[in-house]
Amino acid sequence: MRIAEEAVMTARRWYLHLAAILLAILAGCANVATDPDAASVRALAPTGKLRVGLYPGTPTSIIGDPASASAKGVGFDLGRELSKRAGVPFEPIVFPNNAAVFAAAKSGSVDMVFTNATPARIKDLDFSPTVVRVEQGYLVPARSTIGSIADIDRTGTRVGVSEGSTSEATLSRDLKNATIVRTSSLKNAIAMLASGQLEAFATNKATLFEMSDEVAGSRVLQGKWGVENFAIGIPKGRDAALPLVSRFVSEAKADGGVTRAVERAGLRGTEPAS
Repeated sequence: MRIAEEAVMTARRWYLHLAAILLAILAGCANVATDPDAASVRALAPTGKLRVGLYPGTPTSIIGDPASASAKGVGFDLGRELSKRAGVPFEPIVFPNNAAVFAAAKSGSVDMVFTNATPARIKDLDFSPTVVRVEQGYLVPARSTIGSIADIDRTGTRVGVSEGSTSEATLSRDLKNATIVRTSSLKNAIAMLASGQLEAFATNKATLFEMSDEVAGSRVLQGKWGVENFAIGIPKGRDAALPLVSRFVSEAKADGGVTRAVERAGLRGTEPAS
């Protein structure tokens, strides 16, 4: 009987030892899934820094001086958090407009951008899953007689768009009567609206609401003419980094990181992204 009891105890100890080994293996696997490997980091940040391309004046990218503690923006915050995840220094690089940001990403001069993942841009960049969706609309100045989106496409209506933007590509095709006016920066667009050189400005509503705060009496029209699907983009040829970036986005959406970045930036006009 005693021999049988000792056999049971021995078997129990063996099973407990085996269970401990399995738990250790599982813990190791969990770490592999969470912590980036060296090859992924090298592909993401080949210079040893995460160079994040940004442009000023919009909460989707950056508002304020990147060297200041008050700097904010979804692209800025996500870039900073991704650099922490990768274990490399964060280097924000600010360009005058989104077209310049995209050109830098396409050439590999920056390692990450946060922008609308259009079919055209997918040809030149690889993208994470959608992070946030933002409605596209119009901003009209004070005393404008334009009451709705339906009033935009009329002869004599000058609609401003950022050069190289999604709005330029889409509205140049869709508006048949209004005149498209390309602007070099959001600051320039604000001045043109205020001075009466534009009857409306078109872009995503996150940017429009930010611009409206600087143009007295202006208003963002109700409704939308499209939706932008913002995601993290990286230069082509860095496939090894894409799983790291996509996993980061999934976890940031799940743990509230994206929500915090959106709220801190004061991003308006958003829709849920699955």
